Amino acid sequence: MQIRPSRRPGRTGRSFVSRIRAGGAALALCGAIALAGCHQKEAAAPAPRPVVAVAVHPDGRPALASLPGEVDARYATPLSFRVAGKIVERRVRLGDTVKAGQIVARLDPEDLQKNVASAQAQLDAAQHQLVYAKQQLDRDTAQAQEKLIAPAQLEQTQNAYASASAQRDQTQQQLALAKNQLQYATLAADHAGFITAEDADTGQNVSSGQAVYHLAWSGDIDIVCDAPESALAALAVGRTATITLPALPGRRFTARVREVSPAADPQSRTYRTKLTLEAPGPDVRLGMTADVAFDRVASDQVALDRVASDGVTNGTRAYTLPATALFHDGTDAAVWVVRPGDGASAGTLELRRVQVARYDERTVSVSAGLNDGDRVVLQGVHTVSAGEKVRVMAPLHPEDFAS
Repeated sequence: MQIRPSRRPGRTGRSFVSRIRAGGAALALCGAIALAGCHQKEAAAPAPRPVVAVAVHPDGRPALASLPGEVDARYATPLSFRVAGKIVERRVRLGDTVKAGQIVARLDPEDLQKNVASAQAQLDAAQHQLVYAKQQLDRDTAQAQEKLIAPAQLEQTQNAYASASAQRDQTQQQLALAKNQLQYATLAADHAGFITAEDADTGQNVSSGQAVYHLAWSGDIDIVCDAPESALAALAVGRTATITLPALPGRRFTARVREVSPAADPQSRTYRTKLTLEAPGPDVRLGMTADVAFDRVASDQVALDRVASDGVTNGTRAYTLPATALFHDGTDAAVWVVRPGDGASAGTLELRRVQVARYDERTVSVSAGLNDGDRVVLQGVHTVSAGEKVRVMAPLHPEDFAS
């Protein structure tokens, strides 16, 4: 009879139940993790960046009526030596008045004097050689007539004389050049005028053509200003303007446009305009600031005459902004404008190209590109970007940004 081992009751059932419980715990853990992930908060959006901006309005000034300028000499030239050397003497200083032909500086003439002596010695030797060649030519010519020498010998003597004569001429020119260079060691003013700059000092070694002084000629005086492209139609050559100088209050001068640059400045996009000042007087000094008010003519109706009416629109009156608000989009002037957003102080930045009519010391006048009420960023224009969410803040010192 075969005896089979007996099974322990309940062991298999307990193992199966344990596995079921472990699987349920794992599922519960996965569900808890998934549920926790569903309840995670989304990443908070960055807060709008604060910017200083104000709403702008037309200030009522004509956009093209006047321009800032500067008093300048019509002709100005650098004074320089025509030879290199060491400056041993300067006779004038900054601001001095000089006459035509007046000596203003000298170079050390020692080397140049030696060049003259050397050229003179070469000329003396060439002169003696020419005298000897002439005597030999006279003897050979007489002997050739008597048939005492061959014709070939006479030809050699004639060639030697011609060479000696050419050598004498060459040394004469070298001596003249050396004397001229010795004279160039003395610097004289070509015209009467004023010394406006000193570019070299006593004891300095200068090269040929290096500026030592800058001379502004006396006589005609110019008013130089930079005009925007919107004013070109009114700035014809011969156009008259009224000039006022802050240094001479209460006085008015008349000037006439004589030159308008054919190309704009690559940085400011303005055109250099020069006006000749009529009857300036001795109290008008170079470098003074000036205000150029162009006289109205019939052709200025679009640019100037419409400004007199009360119902002017954008583009005929100027928006005065601080210079810190100006940005450049490539070569074009631009400003940052805050477009309205969700709240009164929120918005999005937009780069707006504008047309600058006038550049003042601390402000600019915009004649086109802005609308009444636009909020313009006044500070930090180089640290923001287009489409950026911003929060508008008022200036800490509003009087600094007043038009």
